[in-house]
This record gives sequence, structure tokens and C-alpha cells, in this order.
Amino acid sequence: MYAVIKTGGKQYRVSPDDELNIERLGGEVGAKIDFPDVLMVGEGDSVKIGNPLVDGAKVVGEVVDQFRGNKIVVFKKRCRKNSRRKKGHRQDLTKVKIVEIQGA
Repeated sequence: MYAVIKTGGKQYRVSPDDELNIERLGGEVGAKIDFPDVLMVGEGDSVKIGNPLVDGAKVVGEVVDQFRGNKIVVFKKRCRKNSRRKKGHRQDLTKVKIVEIQGA
């Protein structure tokens, strides 16, 4: 069984016992999180596609860790103008383990 969920402006294909890193969600380690925005649910050959969401479907996850991602460097340079800007960024992330998919 699998589902496609939407969170943090992105879409993820998840199955039970999957661990994924998503943009920061509130909650302590061990807290349960519900993802009500389920776009598609599938099991074998049967697939339910929402319009835009699947009615009555929900994905339940558990917070494993709150952490920060790797640093990225944003460097902007304008040719022949002696203009350079350098910035760094680290995204706040949440590691979530998918517990179950309901409403399939």
C-alpha cells in the first residue's frame, strides 16, 4: 500500500514504515502527525485518485527527529560590474516515520 501526500509545498510518495525528511513541522519527538492532504492511494492494481484530495483518506506519521539540513551557498555575481553577494542557508527539517495509511 502506498499514498501520495502533500506537505510543505511538495508531494511525497509514502508507504508504511518509510522515513522521510520534510520541512519543519511542529511537534516533539514521538508525537503523532496527521497528513490530511492525500492526493492518491494505491494498493496493488487498485488506485484511488482524488479530485484534488481522496475523501476520508489520512496518513499518520510519527516525529523521529527535528534537525537542520546541510548548508547551501547562494552566490550571485554580475559580470563586469564588480558585484558579488554570498549567503548561506540551512533548512529546518523534520524526520517523520509513516505509521499507517487510513481510508484506502
